[in-house]
Amino acid sequence: MDAKIPFKEEPNQVHVEDPLYESSSELEQLTYGGKGIKGVLASPYVASAAVLASLGGFSFGYDQGVISIILVMDQFRATFPEIDPGHSSYGFNTGFMTGMLELGAFLGCLFFPYVADKISRKYAITMATAFFTVGAVIQTASHNYGTLVAGRTIGGIGVGQLAMGAPLYISEVAPPNMRGSLLVLEQFSIVFGAIVAYWVTYGTRSLAGDIAFRLPFGLQMIPALIVGLGILAFPFSPRWLAMRGRNQDCLQSLTKLRRVPLDDGRIQAEWRSIVCEVKFEQAVLEKQHPGRKGVALEALQWVDLFKPKMIRRTAIALAVSFFQQFSGINAFVYYAPTFFRALGQDNEMSLILAGMVNIIQLIGVIPVFMFLDKIGRRRLAIFGGIAMAIPHLIMSGIVSKYDGNWTSNSNMGWFGVALIYIYVLFFAMSYGPLGWTLPAEVFPSYNRAKGVGCAVAVNWLANFVIGVIVPEMLIQLGWGTYLFFGCFCIAAATFAYFVILETARKSLEEITEMFEGESLSAETELRRQIRTGVQTELAEGA
Repeated sequence: MDAKIPFKEEPNQVHVEDPLYESSSELEQLTYGGKGIKGVLASPYVASAAVLASLGGFSFGYDQGVISIILVMDQFRATFPEIDPGHSSYGFNTGFMTGMLELGAFLGCLFFPYVADKISRKYAITMATAFFTVGAVIQTASHNYGTLVAGRTIGGIGVGQLAMGAPLYISEVAPPNMRGSLLVLEQFSIVFGAIVAYWVTYGTRSLAGDIAFRLPFGLQMIPALIVGLGILAFPFSPRWLAMRGRNQDCLQSLTKLRRVPLDDGRIQAEWRSIVCEVKFEQAVLEKQHPGRKGVALEALQWVDLFKPKMIRRTAIALAVSFFQQFSGINAFVYYAPTFFRALGQDNEMSLILAGMVNIIQLIGVIPVFMFLDKIGRRRLAIFGGIAMAIPHLIMSGIVSKYDGNWTSNSNMGWFGVALIYIYVLFFAMSYGPLGWTLPAEVFPSYNRAKGVGCAVAVNWLANFVIGVIVPEMLIQLGWGTYLFFGCFCIAAATFAYFVILETARKSLEEITEMFEGESLSAETELRRQIRTGVQTELAEGA
């Protein structure tokens, strides 16, 4: 049983109007040491936990980035002749091998929410790194195409779990005033991991023998093992403890993370808010699906996403995730050297230019996280789609005209390089962050985990399709590949104009009213009833 810890009914260091009406808004009033770098320095425990968890994103980015140069290594093609351009099924084999990681990630993210709820966030992250490490070992040691594909699939299961688990853990251990800043670590670490992987592989490509590609494959195990073992030294998520009914342990975890005493008013208010929100979600689920538990309840929650009340929210989340991939970003991440060679660049220059793709992404992400709330989601989705479509459509025109004649038209080849970079920059400034931001905002709290999980699953499935089809598209369609992605960018802008609603600077209740167009009096009353019960329960040290 939990040890009993005093509960202070009225926190005297912070004003919270109603810890049940809108947990996200009221928690924003609670600060521990200020915002930005000041807040990070004041909460080194939380910052360390977030950095450690974000290494999961680094592993994901590394695994994506490492394949780009390896695919064009002579040593790799000699070991796996199915990947050699001279093979009759080169296009399919290359795409299938690349894409199986994403298919594994799709499978991994589907069952991660259930595992994370059952065994805790941090143990689920450790399990994810185990899958990742086993996959990395198989990839590193493989000597035939089938084993290589199996390794990427198993590793992909870990990647999919890490991509969900790291931000989930970060969001639940971070102080409210630091949550947004720490979640940015996930996006930065993914891109940074891809950059590191690319240039490590660039450095090993000249080594003799298969060490040239086995070394980069093997190095990805290091950050994954650091995450899997290091996360065990950190506290359980306070929210997960509350979900398991361990309310006093939840308070102990909060005090350890926040580094303040038990009777601090901020801790008391945050603790009460977490317990209240968890009980509210449980009450809503019981009202919607009375008597259902376990796997049956899990399945029904997924079905709820596609009911009339939720369908517009779900459509927005899934469409943004789909368009994020079908705008073409990972076509360039996975196959950048191939694209640049097709524009007339020599082998060495193609590798250097490809290494800049993720650096451009990193540059583009910075201003968006500073001004996303000012610009707004809907406006960014509309103009981002148009801005990404323009370089794609221009590229389709110049490639159709100059393909096969780049030697005498080198300036147009360089113009094509610039257009790819322009597309990548606009992606990083729009659908890159929107693909993670909108799904987390549009769903109500009681179904947010399933909604985000569904969106991430679509992202991975679309990612898998892109990984498989692009090599064959370049062979069969040529300039049509750019037209294909350009049309999807236009579709993204059109969808955003007609379907996406603006969620920036709105509370969760305002977003609910905006989507549902109805009064929230019943929900508010339920929250108040739960608050009364929680006040009594926590006061007794239950």
